[in-house]
Amino acid sequence: MICLKGNQETLHEDVKLYFNERQMHKLSKHSTLEKGHGRIEKREYFLSGEVEWIENRSEWSGLNAIGMVKSTRIADGVESTENRYFISSVTDVKRFAESVRKHWGIENNLHWCLDVNFNEDKCRMRIDNSAENLAVIRHIALNLYKSYKKVPKLSVKAKRFRCSFDDDFLCEVILNKFF
Repeated sequence: MICLKGNQETLHEDVKLYFNERQMHKLSKHSTLEKGHGRIEKREYFLSGEVEWIENRSEWSGLNAIGMVKSTRIADGVESTENRYFISSVTDVKRFAESVRKHWGIENNLHWCLDVNFNEDKCRMRIDNSAENLAVIRHIALNLYKSYKKVPKLSVKAKRFRCSFDDDFLCEVILNKFF
């Protein structure tokens, strides 16, 4: 499952046009309704196995379907709608819905942690492999902080701060994973 965004601009636009021109009631569909966090959210999942028309289809190993998620949120009496588009190997619409939810849960949790704790979105490293190298280091550090449970009430931010001035604590966090 891959969410189509700006990094696959042409494919994103093609899939968007595909769903805009289709009679949605003829596609495989699954709906969910959730209430929580002060809002009501209805999600409609649409899936189509018609992928023969996609240019460069051979570049996407296992491409069997394209999907769209239409999210309608009502919060504080204000309604908003967002459509997201995907390519997928999954051909069952219920499995597609489950996969999308799991994907976004992981994506949001990881990226939120990296941005809040490491200001990853503000990183402007662009030379050679520097961005990828720093991302790997941030992921390792985040995993070490999260796995250190000897002081359970410390947040990732607090552990990171303490490591910055306490070498013994830093060694304890790093070696915790190995011993």
